[in-house]
Amino acid sequence: MNTNALEGTVRGRLSDLNIQLPLVSAPLASYAPAVRTGNLVFTSGQLPLVDGKLESIGKLGDGISTDLGYELARICALNAVAAVADLLDLDSIVRVVKVVGFVASELGFTGQSGVIDGASDVLGLIFGDQGVHARSAVGVAELPLGSPVEVEIVVEVR
Repeated sequence: MNTNALEGTVRGRLSDLNIQLPLVSAPLASYAPAVRTGNLVFTSGQLPLVDGKLESIGKLGDGISTDLGYELARICALNAVAAVADLLDLDSIVRVVKVVGFVASELGFTGQSGVIDGASDVLGLIFGDQGVHARSAVGVAELPLGSPVEVEIVVEVR
C-alpha cells in the first residue's frame, strides 16, 4: 500500500479506496461546521450522521459495541473531512494535526482509544503519512442527540 497518499489527488485516493464523502450536514445549533484561521482548519464536533440522521444512539459499554463505535468514529471522521472540503480543496491539506474524539461511555468502559481508532485509521488511509496526528480520546457521560461518538479534527493547509 502506498503510504504517501498525497501523491496524486486526495479525491483520487478517496476514489481508489471507494470512499465517498458525505454532504455536510446543516449545523444542529449556532456554529459553523469548520473554520479556517491562517493555515489551520478546525472542524466542529462531527456526529455519525448519515443522510442527516444518527447512525446509532447509545453508549459504549451499554448496547454499543467497540466494533460499532469504531465504525461510528470512522463516519464522524469522514464527516469532518467533508466539512473541510466544503471550505477548500482537499489537496491543499498539508497534514492532519490533531484529532479529538469523545465517546459516550457507560461507567467502567475504558476502550475509548479503540473506538477513536476508527477515525484515526480512516484518516491514515486517506492521507497516508500526512494523516498521522496527535490525538485525545475522551470518555463522556452524554453527547448531543444521544450520539455514541463525536470527532473533531484540525488540519494544516497551504
